[in-house]
Formats: sequence, C-alpha cells, structure tokens
Amino acid sequence: MSSNLALPKSCVYCGKTFIAKTTLTRYCCHSCNSRHYKLKARENKILSALVQNQQTVHSLQSLHSSQPHSLISKNYLCIKDAALLIGVSRWTINRMIKRGDLNIHKFGRKKIIKRSQIDKLFN
Repeated sequence: MSSNLALPKSCVYCGKTFIAKTTLTRYCCHSCNSRHYKLKARENKILSALVQNQQTVHSLQSLHSSQPHSLISKNYLCIKDAALLIGVSRWTINRMIKRGDLNIHKFGRKKIIKRSQIDKLFN
C-alpha cells in the first residue's frame, strides 16, 4: 500500500524526528524498531522473573506459617507431616523408624506416628 502522506513524527525509541509515510509508523528505522522490541522483551522477562520470585517467596511463607500450627493439634501424623513438623526429611523419619526410635501403626501401606512419639524425642 503506497501513500502520498508525509507526516513529521518523532521516533519512539531514539526521539529523532523523521517523515512518516503512514499514520501507524512509530520508528525512524528498522534498527530502532528492533532495539525497542528487545528492550521491551528484556523488561517483560525481568518483570516476570520478579513476579515469579515473589510468588515463590509468598508460597513458602504461607507453607511455613500455616502447616506447623495445624500439625501441632493432630494426635497422629503421617511420615510427611512428622518430617515437616520436626524439620527433617522423610528419609530421616524412615531411618528413625528402622532404628526403633519411633513406633508406628500401619493402615494398609500408610504409616502413622503417634504425636507422643515425636514429643518423646525431645524430652
């Protein structure tokens, strides 16, 4: 589409004035267009990384703040909850069971630990 328009405009990226042949032209040249596109892409990438980091921090804070309070009130804990309550891995809890430090009750394949067993570890 050719046009006989000659519109004086200023480049969005570098600010230099130029003569545009269409009403939609925003840049003085292809390199300004490419540089501005890369700048916007970089800013969007940084912004998304910051938002994702903030969401990760928020989810970790909510996990640490909400879980232990609900676990303290339970009388029986699964291995995962016991590990979270004590602050160790599931494998450590399994090793403690194997050594005989913790007694468990089995419900099918699920292993349940009495809350008093956990309290005895620290008293």
